[in-house]
Amino acid sequence: MEQQDHLAESLNGLFTNVSAMIRGELQETNNLLGLVEKMNTRVAEEYKGFGDVASGLRIFVEQLKSKSGSFDEYVQQIDTIEQQVTELEAVISMLDKYVSLVESKVQSAYQIPPP
Repeated sequence: MEQQDHLAESLNGLFTNVSAMIRGELQETNNLLGLVEKMNTRVAEEYKGFGDVASGLRIFVEQLKSKSGSFDEYVQQIDTIEQQVTELEAVISMLDKYVSLVESKVQSAYQIPPP
């Protein structure tokens, strides 16, 4: 009987210790899960901030596009003016050559030495 009591006490101690060990491991798992949950919450908050920044940037880009669209007309006008200036430069160059030719003929006709 004493041997059975000793065996029962040993088994009871064994079950108590195994139970405590399992409870400790479960507590550790619960702690890790709590930590992961807090980390997920923190990351979600951080990414929410990034989402707000991205949304603000998208709105800013749309505003820039609408403003730059109004400049298209001016850009076309500048391109037209630039083309006209190029054509005017060509005409001026031709006139300069013509004036040089006329000046040369006048000098030749009146026999004026070139300057």
